[in-house]
Amino acid sequence: MSTESRPPQGGETQPPQGGGGPPPASGEPPVSGADRVRLARREARRRQLRRRRLIALVVVVLVVLVVPPTISYAVYMRQPSSVSWKIRSVEWVRDNHGAWLVNFAERTYYSVTAPKKGGPGLTALPSVAADSGSATPKPSKTARSLYTPPPVKPAISPALAGEGVWHPVGRAVGASTPVRVAEFRAEADYPRIVTYAAWIDHTISQLALYPGRVEPPQGSPRGPMMVPDGQRERLLAVFNSAFKYKDGQGGFFVNGHEYTPLTAGMGTLVGYDDGHVDIIKWPGGSPPGNVVLARQNLPMIVNNGKPNPALNTNGAQWGWTLGNAVRVWRSGVGVDRHGNLIYVAAPSQSVMSLAGSLIRAGAVRALEFDINTVWPTFNYFRRPGAQSPVKFLPNVQHPGITRYLVPDDRDFFVVYTRDKNGDFSVPFH
Repeated sequence: MSTESRPPQGGETQPPQGGGGPPPASGEPPVSGADRVRLARREARRRQLRRRRLIALVVVVLVVLVVPPTISYAVYMRQPSSVSWKIRSVEWVRDNHGAWLVNFAERTYYSVTAPKKGGPGLTALPSVAADSGSATPKPSKTARSLYTPPPVKPAISPALAGEGVWHPVGRAVGASTPVRVAEFRAEADYPRIVTYAAWIDHTISQLALYPGRVEPPQGSPRGPMMVPDGQRERLLAVFNSAFKYKDGQGGFFVNGHEYTPLTAGMGTLVGYDDGHVDIIKWPGGSPPGNVVLARQNLPMIVNNGKPNPALNTNGAQWGWTLGNAVRVWRSGVGVDRHGNLIYVAAPSQSVMSLAGSLIRAGAVRALEFDINTVWPTFNYFRRPGAQSPVKFLPNVQHPGITRYLVPDDRDFFVVYTRDKNGDFSVPFH
């Protein structure tokens, strides 16, 4: 058979020679190697342009998401405060849509570190810090007999040496000392937890309430956001106020100015223009003319000497962040049957145990105040001019003895000696 080639017949086609790829489509010119290189380069430039646009978009999104918060954080941190930068950073996160994260971290931490029931008891109480340096009141022939509170009965028997005894601390006023402190164990199930209480004689002292830098959240005048320099000669003690407004919705009123509205039914610490103080269920409406200050925080946890029966039933009612049962540092304030002020704080407390401690200390009406490790604060002063301050509460994250002597983020209370002119308005200068 002949092997000679022959031209294609009929519809036959000649396959391309040389392996040059598929034939060009009908009517299209053949693509050369140079054209393919140019097409590849053009596609590479398109991909590079798309990457650049994507990178630019990511940068814009990051700028939008990161720069405003960074500026907000920087402005927040530049403001004067007695609170550490770590705590202020956490507070900034909480106030800028990160409350869920902070609450989760707190609940996890307190769940892991919750105290165990039982165990060995204490053999001695912590010493009352520096009370030996307090001035001893000098007897006065003309001074009337002043009321002093009876000892606190501890929950565990026998009592330890000095347990439940009210020790006079700080400055003397005439024939008495307005501030007394006591330590006691309030729960038999937790024999190592010590409760710290302060009793303040309202007849020879004056209570004042000051706004902080960010609490209450609106209103003016802000004042010095610390104990005013001009009032430090009268200074006896300072202590923390209540929840932030967004957590407790508590009203705030000082010297005729309502910073945040007072809500009917809420427990309210009230100071009057004759110097006496009380804790009441707010009846509603604006404060009458004889009210100098009012600070609200949730419903009362103690009324008529008994705990609020709702303490066990509604955790959110006693603070959204940690509720009623999580054991954490808690503080509260009450009045005894004579109208004297009682401040109580302790670690590893539920709201129920806090109420029990206030009742044990003599309170007939009481509120929960601020909670968590940092915020409970009670400092007293042994000499005029804010000299020789003493930190009563042993919470280690507390800002220390200078708190409220420098500008602070949160509102707070101050205990003064009484004004000689009988003026019980809050002195801002």
